[in-house]
Formats: sequence, structure tokens, C-alpha cells
Amino acid sequence: MKWAQTDKGVGISRVPDRAERDSFDLKLSRQLKYYYLRFIRLRGQPHELALGMALGVFTGMMPIMPFQIALAVMLAMLLKSSKITAALGTWISNPLNWYFLYYYSYKIGAWLLSLPEQNAVFAAIMAAVRAGEDPMVIVGKILGAGGLILAAFLLGGLAMGLCSAGPAYLVFLWIFRAVANWRRKRRERRRWALKKS
Repeated sequence: MKWAQTDKGVGISRVPDRAERDSFDLKLSRQLKYYYLRFIRLRGQPHELALGMALGVFTGMMPIMPFQIALAVMLAMLLKSSKITAALGTWISNPLNWYFLYYYSYKIGAWLLSLPEQNAVFAAIMAAVRAGEDPMVIVGKILGAGGLILAAFLLGGLAMGLCSAGPAYLVFLWIFRAVANWRRKRRERRRWALKKS
């Protein structure tokens, strides 16, 4: 552990040494490898897995933060797709993009319903999102805003979800087919190596 003097010349601040940085890098690389292995070991047909991911992306675009996973899993059960990939697909919405998700959900919905694009209620909801308030508080503000504001958010989210679910399905179908082909070739190589020995 090393200590360094601050720019102001008053006090000292801790600077991580090489061993600590390497330890963090190792932990991060292990974590990424773990999730990579979990992803390529998902079981199911490529269509089921890709449909689950598309359903997750669809519900992830809806401005219903605490309920996205539940809705995605229910849709996956109804459409006989992967519940795990549906839950994973909802991660398209995360604290880094919630502001944009809510903003464009309302803007698109307001445009579709011919509502004014700016009003005090929308500004208050966006301020709550920007401040990082709890998702249940934000949902409460949307529900308390009235039927038209709620309809604008939901209709805009539905439009964004429909526009992104199709491309998500195609991209993930391609990915899951590639993983399935890779697995098949790997099994064939192993069988061939066992027969040879």
C-alpha cells in the first residue's frame, strides 16, 4: 500500500499498489469468464433462447422497472421460450439508461396520443429519474400523474419494445445458432479423439 500527498498539499490520499490493481483485474476477469461460460452453457433450442431474449428486451423497454422481469418470465411461459434468457434480456434497461428510457417512452407516447411534449408532471418524473430515486417511487409518480400520462409512458414503451424486440430476436438467434454449431463441432471432435485413442 502506498500513500501519496494530495494536490492541495494538505492530508494524504490512498493510492492502490500494483498487487491491489492486479487483484481487482483478476477478480473482474474471473467474473467475466464465469458469466461467459454461463451464457454459452444455456440449454435449449436457439429459437427458444432467442425468443426469450427478445421478450426480455421487449419488456425491458417498458417503463415498469420493478415488474419487467416478472412480465418477461410470464410472457416466456406463455410463448414456450426460455425464462432465463427472458430475465436476462430485461437487463437492457439499467440505471445507466433509465433516464433515456423514461424520456423517450413519454415523448413517443405523447406524440402518438397528440399530448403536449412538456408539462410539469413529466418534468417532475424526469427529475426523480435523474435523481436516482427508487423505481417504486417513480412508478408511483407515473401512476399518480393520471391516465393520459400513464398511457403515454406505456404506449411509448410498447412502441420502443416492439421496435427493438425483432432485431434482438434476429441478433440472438444468430448468436445462439453459432453457439449450438460450436458445441456440436466440439462434441464431434471429442468423439473422434476418443475413437482414435
